[in-house]
Amino acid sequence: MFENRPNRDAEVVFVGRSNVGKSTLMRELTGHTGFSTGKKPGVTRKPNHFDWAAESFMFTDLPGFGFMSGVEEDRREQIKTDIVRYIEENADSILAAVLVVDGKSVVDIIDRHTSDDEIPHDVEMFYFLDELDVPVVVAVNKMDKVDDGDERLNELCDRLGLFPPWKQWEGEVIAPISAKRGSIEPLKEALRFHFHEAKRDDLLKFVK
Repeated sequence: MFENRPNRDAEVVFVGRSNVGKSTLMRELTGHTGFSTGKKPGVTRKPNHFDWAAESFMFTDLPGFGFMSGVEEDRREQIKTDIVRYIEENADSILAAVLVVDGKSVVDIIDRHTSDDEIPHDVEMFYFLDELDVPVVVAVNKMDKVDDGDERLNELCDRLGLFPPWKQWEGEVIAPISAKRGSIEPLKEALRFHFHEAKRDDLLKFVK
């Protein structure tokens, strides 16, 4: 189980498969360079917390879930279980969960893993967060590599059970971004919305 969580009243968690760019996104959002990123999926094995004591607030980068090259299935399942448990235990203080996906491949991955006895990890996580009443923002990363952006985002909404067109979810649920290029304003807009909804306008300065 993940330990050493700072005692903070408000939190934004970042979840997603390995290698979708969560750590790069965290660096871009916080300006903090202490997050480990690498070519090898699953570099992040424990939560990375970036916190502000004065506001009792933090961003938390949770480990990637799903397939990881060179990581045994038992270990992968344990990481996923730990992520679920972390979110369940801290749901009351999570103002928003950012589900980071790869805009170019997410729909194909979801379709490949959808069957009568299997729910893809991304879809499962989306529903899990929704059931806990944790507001979800889907940060669709690497959009600079996607040619048919609107079509892809509509397909993603369809797979998540959100009615297309995706534009009606913009600014609240769907945030097309490119973390590597520093293009993350749609995510900041969505986080501002959720901070305001939670009556935490004092945190808006962290997503200016």
